[in-house]
Amino acid sequence: MSSWSIDKSGRFPQRLFLRAAEIDRDCERLVTAFLQQRHGNVSFPISTDDLTVLVDQHSSSLDLYADLSDEGDDVEGMTCFLPDEPPQVLISIQLTEQANRQNRLRTTLAHELGHAFYHRAVFDQLFAAPPHMFEAARAEPRTVCKRDSMMGISEFDWLEWQAGYFSGAILMPAQQVRRAVGDLLRDRGIHGAAVIGTPPAAEAERHTMASFQVSAEAAQVRLRKLGLLADSAGPPTLFG
Repeated sequence: MSSWSIDKSGRFPQRLFLRAAEIDRDCERLVTAFLQQRHGNVSFPISTDDLTVLVDQHSSSLDLYADLSDEGDDVEGMTCFLPDEPPQVLISIQLTEQANRQNRLRTTLAHELGHAFYHRAVFDQLFAAPPHMFEAARAEPRTVCKRDSMMGISEFDWLEWQAGYFSGAILMPAQQVRRAVGDLLRDRGIHGAAVIGTPPAAEAERHTMASFQVSAEAAQVRLRKLGLLADSAGPPTLFG
């Protein structure tokens, strides 16, 4: 169950605390219910069109062709929070229009969905606080997704970590990945995590990329988190 605690960064009145397993569970429920309602069945990869519909359902507006150049050359997505209404989601036109970057577009859409899904309550607390408090966050009520910062986020940056983990969990739901990759590894005599750099690990990554339409980097990060890949041989863990 999610909980609240003091935000030691001082940016918000409180921080939302979520465990990885909670995000996995929320994402599994969300994407399963959405696909079942929209298509009458649940299959992966979730399409980019379905992702945009899902983002649209959890935002007041979705702009897939936003000019974010004023935010910096590396900004690919943004979620803007508003008092008393769902957030606005903006995706850089430079990302949307590059046909060879569809996996990155999907990851960015899922990342911004994570912000919209979890963090409206965080900003609602901010908007309800006295005007003289939390002035920096109030002046910039938004989250910015940069090109090189989505995969290796530390839990200290809790807003981005939660959205980043959500992105992987929506695109690659835990049960689906464990079933597909776990079966593959067991067929090769591996009951636990495959060691990165070995043929079984490479095969697991390729299988995940193809099954869920994600990049090699996203696949490896997700498999690590789920304890299906590791740097060295050892027992499987929840977080990799």
